[in-house]
Parts: sequence; structure tokens; C-alpha cells
Amino acid sequence: MLCSEIISHIERGGADERFAALYGADRVLAQRARYAGAAKRFEALYGDGECRVLSVSGRSEISGNHTDHNKGCVLAASVDVDIIAVVMKTDDNVIRVKSEGFDEDVCPLDAAPELKDLRYSSKSIIYGVCDGFSKHGFACGGFCAYTTSTVLKGSGLSSSAAFEDMIGFILSELYNGGSVSDVDIAKISQYAENEFFGKPCGLMDQVACAVGGFVYIDFGGGEPEITPVPFDLTAAGYELCIVNTGGNHADLNEDYASVPAEMKAVASLFGKKVLRGLTEADIISKLNEIRAKLGDRAALRAIHFIRENDRVKKQRDALLSGETDKFLSLVSASGDSSYKYLQNVYTVKNPSEQGLSLALCLTDGFLKDKKGAYRVHGGGFAGTVQAFIPAEYAHEYKAFIESVFGEGSCSLLHVRAEGTAEII
Repeated sequence: MLCSEIISHIERGGADERFAALYGADRVLAQRARYAGAAKRFEALYGDGECRVLSVSGRSEISGNHTDHNKGCVLAASVDVDIIAVVMKTDDNVIRVKSEGFDEDVCPLDAAPELKDLRYSSKSIIYGVCDGFSKHGFACGGFCAYTTSTVLKGSGLSSSAAFEDMIGFILSELYNGGSVSDVDIAKISQYAENEFFGKPCGLMDQVACAVGGFVYIDFGGGEPEITPVPFDLTAAGYELCIVNTGGNHADLNEDYASVPAEMKAVASLFGKKVLRGLTEADIISKLNEIRAKLGDRAALRAIHFIRENDRVKKQRDALLSGETDKFLSLVSASGDSSYKYLQNVYTVKNPSEQGLSLALCLTDGFLKDKKGAYRVHGGGFAGTVQAFIPAEYAHEYKAFIESVFGEGSCSLLHVRAEGTAEII
């Protein structure tokens, strides 16, 4: 469909059923305006032509804080914030991506720059995904894309993973007939972030953004084992709230990298590459050696991993059996462990800035005489808190939190069934 036809199709309500399925019936008109606006901006930049319109969701880590990179288990869900792209295939072997609010990335695939010149840039993601596609035997080529995202950077909802998955999704649709699986897109996206962008992330973010719904992911084998977990949070009487404390993410790569590095250093003392397979008793048996060679924090982080990995399985089982109260108590236990043992709530480089600690404290006070749960969300150190708030108190909680962290700092999210989604 031509871009001009897409605009008319959206404005006439032709995509309303699709919008309702992804975002809810109450947000159809807002999505009409959003998608039509993106298509108009694409046409202004790149002209009319045969286009596709795609969406990739953000994700919320429900449980499994810093477990994926040591072949652990996680519970995650795709949510109804997303990155959308209007895309047109080209024959010049150049990828052009204009993301709203950012300069256009122009990436000639025949003349990739030196890897050292790409670090920590969106271009590194584009080149990294293309390299991953080639290494896996998939085709890639040129395209023009205009993207806009409600997965805000620093929100803890995986804006980088959503962008990586989007580049992979575009290449799958345009050059591989849509045949590249969501899991393969996720693995290639992780490769791009690890090897090209320069951040040693696990695979959870990319899988959760691509696959959709509540998912239990076990990274213990050669391939991630993905199990859907049917659970309706709204029907259970709770809202998923994400609090963006607005912390400064500058210079945090070392903090993030220290977590998997210290866990794997402990594993190496047992002749292993990762902690998966070790028990808490194993860690205790070598505690003196760990403390002497790696320090106390490494020991605490190893114990966090083992307990958290076990907790994820218990949370999955609680959801499958409809034990919501048990699930919520385990959410709180996860948050407690992250704060005390994993120690990813604030950076020791800037202890005066503790927005996450403050948000956790305020949420604890708000829920004092109510059911609910809360925890640090995602990578930590700066960014977001996740809270499960009884539905009748959700708007009161949002107003309370926003009185401290500012308007728009608290988002009420819903889980969506699709991660990667073709709209038109």
C-alpha cells in the first residue's frame, strides 16, 4: 500500500480493529492520530511509495532481576507502550532511520565504519543487527524508516531492545518474507547490543519485547525455553504501575556490567562460566575464598541470583494456580533481595541521587495498610520502580507519585498479547 493510501486508510478508521486489540478500545482515536502522523512525517522525508507499518512492544520485567545473563529464569510481559515504524524497501543497500527527536541515521551497508567509532550509538545497533542477520544466513538490505516511540529512554521498559527488535523485524519482513522467528530476532538483537553497542546485556529484554504476553523464559539450555503464562492482572484486581524517577543514566555502563561480571567471576571459582547449577550451599562452602578474591558484594550478588532464580519458578507456579497473594509476596521478596544483596538501586558513584530508593520508600508507605507489591524494575541504578497497586487505589497512587517525581512519571500499563506486530 502506498504511504498516501496508508494515511487515508488510518484516518478513515481502517486500522481501528488492530488498534483496539493492541492498545484498548479507549485509545483507538489517539493511535489513529499517532500512526497517521508518523506516516505523514515519513512521506515528507522520503516521499510516497509502497510502505509497511510495524510495531514492537516495550516490556516489563515481572521477576528475575539480573538472572538472564547467568542462564537463569525470568518472568516478563510485553506492555502497551511501543515503537512504531513506517518502512519502505529501497534498492541502494543503505539503511536510513529517522527516529522522532533524533538525527537521521544513514548506514551504507557496503561501507560499515570501524566498530570503535560506533560504540553506544543507534548506528551500532543497525549495523550489529545486519551483521547478526548475515551471520545467521538471513538476507538484509536497504530501507527507509520513520519511527516514533512511547517506550521512553530510561523508563526501564527496554527502549533499546524494542529498537533492536524493530530493526530485526523490518529486515525479516522486507527481505526474509517474515520467516525470522521472534526468538531469532531477539538473539540477533542481543548480539548487536553486546558486540556492537557495547553493553553486556542478557537476552530477557529482547525476547519479552518480541514474543508478547506474559512469558516464563528459561535460559538454561542451548535455546531459551519460552512458556506462555496465562494471567489477567486486571481481572485479579491490580494495576501494573511503572514509576520513572528521572534518574541520570550517564556513566552507568560500568555499574550494569559489574553485575554479570561479578556473578560470572564467582562461577569461575567453581570451574563454571555461569552461576546456573550452583546452590547456595556451594557458595557458602567457598565463601572465604570468594570474599578474599572477589569481595563481599560478589558473594551477595551470587546468593541473590540463586534465590531469585528459585523465586521466579515459584512466581510462575503461583500465577498458574491463581495464587495472586503468593505471587505478590514473592514480588516483594524479589525487590528486597535486589535492594540488599544485588545492590542495584543506586550507583555508588553518586550516592546523593537515590530516586529509586525514595520511590520504593514512598510506595512502601502508600501500601502499608493495603495489599500490593513493589520492586526495582529492570537493570536498576537509576530509572524505574514497578508496583502492583490494587485497582481502586491506582489513580490515587499515580497522583501521589507524580506530586513528587512530576507529571507523567507514573504509567499505568496493560499487557498486550503480541510483541512484534504488523499493522498494515
